Amino acid sequence: MPLALLALAVGAFGLGTTEFVMMGLLPDVADDLGISIPTAGHLVSAYALGVVIGAPLLAAVTARMSRRTVLIGLMGLFVAGNALSALAPGEHWLLAARFLSGLPHGAFFGVGAVVATGMVAPERKARSVSLMFLGLTLANIAGVPVATLMGQHLGWRATFLGVSAIGLAAIASLALLIPHDHAHAPAMGLRRELVALKSVPVWLALGTTVAGFGALFSAYSYITPMLTDSAGYADSSVTLLLALFGVGATAGNLVGGRLADHSLRGTLFGGLTSLVVVLSLFPVLMSTQWSAAVAVVLLGTAAFVTGSPLQLMVMEKASAAPSLASSANQAAFNLANAGGAWIGGLALAAGLGVTSPALTGAALAVLGLGVAAVAAVVDRRRVDASPARKRVVATHLPEHAEAARY
Repeated sequence: MPLALLALAVGAFGLGTTEFVMMGLLPDVADDLGISIPTAGHLVSAYALGVVIGAPLLAAVTARMSRRTVLIGLMGLFVAGNALSALAPGEHWLLAARFLSGLPHGAFFGVGAVVATGMVAPERKARSVSLMFLGLTLANIAGVPVATLMGQHLGWRATFLGVSAIGLAAIASLALLIPHDHAHAPAMGLRRELVALKSVPVWLALGTTVAGFGALFSAYSYITPMLTDSAGYADSSVTLLLALFGVGATAGNLVGGRLADHSLRGTLFGGLTSLVVVLSLFPVLMSTQWSAAVAVVLLGTAAFVTGSPLQLMVMEKASAAPSLASSANQAAFNLANAGGAWIGGLALAAGLGVTSPALTGAALAVLGLGVAAVAAVVDRRRVDASPARKRVVATHLPEHAEAARY
């Protein structure tokens, strides 16, 4: 695998850290700015909104630019957003800075996935994407806990300055390691990029992302009360358990990338099926501490097995606009974050029990399997209906059978 993938992983590590660290800093930010914790929670939403808007917008606007230049520019915007977060004098300035920080997130992963797959042989494409995503999963193991501790001891502003430093390291890595001969996008207009997204298979792949990762976030958004109220863990143990989720996510990401190079759709179906099983068993697994810890690891593994296959599938279905489609998949991922958390919250509000969000997640994973199955049927019909397929079939038919067709 090219060393340049390390540069993409460093950028992903910074993006993953700044996306998830705010959840651990909410009490500190709320106290410092004199706002309530629910109000401070809008800072999480502001980042997600930036991702959803920025992912397709920046990918489309930069479609004709050098992909190497785009990656460096996106990371520069990321550094600026985090530095402004550290210097924000009040709540509204911090909201704007968090929105700005989220803008490059999806586009970086989208363009980065195109660059990563362009540097390797076709049979290693999924693995190259999984190595870029490795930075995101490692952020949950090391980046978020360390950044949270930094914020608790040095102040939350120091956390964002530290994340800015990671961004600067990523810029240096990208400038040094991303080769120029793999950096340029083909020249095509914005209209052609947008037309490529009208394909039904593209939208089915994006729908699978929303349903599949919505299943994850339906449960993961409420993992803390499950661990404390159901499994009986102390609040101080939750940080370590969330790091275990990162371990599982890292393992699932690497395994999924390797398996997807052999069977893209098979890996996707296997990952979603595993997610259904794990989430369905959550009420039982959360009854004891040791099984709850296992459940957290299994949740991360099952969910992130599907990460690389989904990213690669969207890119292949929109081959005329891979950067835009890949970035749109990141927007879908964040829609899954918000939607899954909302649906899981409805189950809690209905009084169905502290582990009920996991069961709603299982239902979403079943929905994801259904969408993936429809996508498989659509792909098969398109292949069978293609002129090339008809010529191949006609060539191998006996003369009388070919005559019978008419």
